[in-house]
Amino acid sequence: MPSQSPMDLALSLAEEAATYGEAPVGAVVMEGEVILAAERNRMKALNDPTAHAEILAIRTALAKRGTGRLDGCDLYVTLEPCAMCAGAIAHVRLRRVYFAAEDVKAGAVENGIRLFEQPTCHHHPEVIAGLGAGRSEAMLREFFKALR
Repeated sequence: MPSQSPMDLALSLAEEAATYGEAPVGAVVMEGEVILAAERNRMKALNDPTAHAEILAIRTALAKRGTGRLDGCDLYVTLEPCAMCAGAIAHVRLRRVYFAAEDVKAGAVENGIRLFEQPTCHHHPEVIAGLGAGRSEAMLREFFKALR
């Protein structure tokens, strides 16, 4: 059993991302009580616009699991997934997605295109929003305020 909740771990990773000048987003993939992956945004570090915390966590979890799918697994992420990440979530068949802060500009789960609600989306994970939202929103506000 993890020493802290999966969302608390994701929030800690988001804080770490901010210290490296990355947008403060962290993600954790769980299989039951086992952490398969814990990642943070690394777009600047890797010079890769696809290096979102969710994508990195999914890649790490897939490598660890060795199945090509993450059915039965849950994702905890500090910000509502974008269209790219939501697409990856559907493709790997994550069972459940917990996200902290809404992203009204680029989110694609409860905002924007609402990918999982589209008739062409082949997998619809359960979505639980708002877990750790206050802490995540404060971090995001501080980070982007400092950039302006």
